[in-house]
Amino acid sequence: MGVRTKALRHPVARVVAALGAAVLLASCGSGGEGGEQPAGALQGRGEVTFATGKDTSGNMQKLVDQWNSSHPDEKVRIIELPESADAQRQQMVQNAQVKSDAYTILNLDVVWTAEFAANRWVVELPADQFGVDKFLEPAIKTAQYRDKLYAAPAYSDGGLLYYRKDLLDAAGAKPPTTWAELISTCQAVRASQPAIGCYAGQFEKYEGLTVNFDEAVHSAGGEVVDSSGKPVVDSPEAKAGLDALVTAFQQGIIPEKAITYKEEEGRRAFQAGELLFHRQWPYQWNLAGKTDGSSQVAGKFDVAPLPGLNGPGSSTLGGHNLAISAFGKNQATALDFIKFFVGEEAQRSNLLATSQAPTLASLYDDKELIAKFPYLPTLKASILSAKPRPQAVRYGDVTTAVQEAAYAALTGTKTSEQALKDLQAKLQELIK
Repeated sequence: MGVRTKALRHPVARVVAALGAAVLLASCGSGGEGGEQPAGALQGRGEVTFATGKDTSGNMQKLVDQWNSSHPDEKVRIIELPESADAQRQQMVQNAQVKSDAYTILNLDVVWTAEFAANRWVVELPADQFGVDKFLEPAIKTAQYRDKLYAAPAYSDGGLLYYRKDLLDAAGAKPPTTWAELISTCQAVRASQPAIGCYAGQFEKYEGLTVNFDEAVHSAGGEVVDSSGKPVVDSPEAKAGLDALVTAFQQGIIPEKAITYKEEEGRRAFQAGELLFHRQWPYQWNLAGKTDGSSQVAGKFDVAPLPGLNGPGSSTLGGHNLAISAFGKNQATALDFIKFFVGEEAQRSNLLATSQAPTLASLYDDKELIAKFPYLPTLKASILSAKPRPQAVRYGDVTTAVQEAAYAALTGTKTSEQALKDLQAKLQELIK
């Protein structure tokens, strides 16, 4: 997510951040009313609900069924929210604002954790029951707020460049490490495949656009906010990154219809053989590799790190964390289920079924898994070097501002220069 629903995917948070910016958040710690309680004091056993994006693989339901079969008096029921990550967040926020107990467990995009914790919409979890040192460091940091654990990392995510290996081999080309190489490689392939689109990512006006914009900026040497949380997006480097996308749309390197792409639209286009390169999350690996006729590229693709403007690119950190609603019933049961769901057996099952990125470091070094998923070392490097999205308690407003600015530039209603200038002013207003 990542982002999508991300097909479980796919965002969000409100002031400056949890991960190392606690000082800036001092004025916001009491935001919102809620049922905050000390970690370890979770009580109540019985049936619980699990609010999440669409379970496209069916493996989430499989794990829930496994839990339910051994916990007949503490069953978990999945509540599927809309496919769009933004719509998922909206429903979860609305549920919290009216203090509804309809949702017990929340499948939060990693950038929502600070917002939900700051507003006391989720409860603190007992860190000593999770073995936090077993998780990838970037993943566990997304689950913390003011150095306390408010969620458990269920899925991590790093962006990857999917590419048609068969077509690159035929052209005598290697996976590109720069944007210029990507374009020149596509031109070489188009000599024999004139109809194929060069590249696509997620460019619809939703959370995926924030991810792709952040990656373009960071991959050009720029930043959206600096290490202190100060907006710095009105820079030559950020403009160079955004200009690369704008020019690619103008020149047809990115197909015109890709302006409507979220994760699933792009995935379907890649699987239909319409794209040479596709920026996507790991979950696409299994789906694009299916040999049941649903994918035209099975056995013909591979993945590589994202290219940057003048060298290797930078991924945006994605993923999902499981949290317990401050207003949900049977929180003790919810805690036990979360520990089950983020455990090694469940994460291994999920990787095998969905190719989504696990959060436990040990799984990336498992030789058996690497043999089945040769991209795991590339993915691990992507996650460990990934850049977080702006970590703000008012993240919903921040990401909306980013999306509006980026979309305006991509569609030509504003120049890149004006879009970034306006975004800088808006972020200075939102992040104080």
